[in-house]
Amino acid sequence: MSSPPGTTVDAILERSRRLGFLGPGSVRVHVEHALGFTRGVDGPPARLLDLGSGGGVPGLVLALHWTETATVLLDASERRCAFLTEAVASLGCGDRVIVVRSRAERAGGRDDLRGQFDAVVARGFGPPAVTAECGAPFLAVGGRLVVSEPPGFGQTADHDRWPPAGLSLVGLPADRAWERPYPHRSLVQERPCPPGYPRREGVPAKRPLF
Repeated sequence: MSSPPGTTVDAILERSRRLGFLGPGSVRVHVEHALGFTRGVDGPPARLLDLGSGGGVPGLVLALHWTETATVLLDASERRCAFLTEAVASLGCGDRVIVVRSRAERAGGRDDLRGQFDAVVARGFGPPAVTAECGAPFLAVGGRLVVSEPPGFGQTADHDRWPPAGLSLVGLPADRAWERPYPHRSLVQERPCPPGYPRREGVPAKRPLF
């Protein structure tokens, strides 16, 4: 059953949790966590992609926060994409928010998506190596990949999680990190992602770059 037009994002996320697409905790905490991604970019991006959008966090929240931003919610699950499509219609933002059902490895090679985004966001998409390899191909030069980090990450752990040599393979050095109100990090696309990335489906996780 779809939500009626004019539904709030809180109601959408409550439904997302009932369907098993969103983890435990207050919906407002999920919204605040999503808004923490905004610190990773300098102003509203023209085009945004949410990598593995799942239950709509952070993509739906950011799409409503950045009211002029063209947004792509990317997910491989048919059920989650059906939910996201209904949510976009209910929130009245279908003129600038679209849902794409695809594996990130496949979508990263599409001409209409590759190198087209000023920002890519990812919450819980996968380990750093997988997120970097799957996120970088979507970014235009100068664009930023913004990710949610585990609580209490520090400089030593940060270097281990995001090694410069590994990130350089996809042209994506680390930019900045912050821990309040929730831990996040951003990385900047300093050059186009090389054409060999992302590798075919499943390979980034099976044979991580770092």
